[in-house]
Amino acid sequence: MARWRDGRGTLVVHGGGGGATAVPLEIATSYRARTKGLLGRDGLEGALLLSPANGIHTFRMRIPIDVAYLDRRLNVIAVRTMPPGRLGRPRLRSRHVLEAEAGAMAEWGVEVGTRVTVEAADGRP
Repeated sequence: MARWRDGRGTLVVHGGGGGATAVPLEIATSYRARTKGLLGRDGLEGALLLSPANGIHTFRMRIPIDVAYLDRRLNVIAVRTMPPGRLGRPRLRSRHVLEAEAGAMAEWGVEVGTRVTVEAADGRP
């Protein structure tokens, strides 16, 4: 598996029937970027990938968010919608966490068992 760097890219959600949805993605891999996450934002275009991560919180967030926990092969193992001010319980098999505005993941077809891929802006997988 490739190692990502802080920056931008594209999240590809592989749906049933061979279809795929491309979503703008911010990638946060450094401690500083992961710690900041969505704090202080009023919205997000696309999704935010936190890696490595197996749990999150929504303290000091302004908006409710969808959270998808991903295993090391980028399969979705859990999806939750969390209002501000909550502590999500860590998922033992989770290696990465996707965050998006509440309702977005259902639109994209992200659910337990879905596989996603990440394409960094520099073209690396």
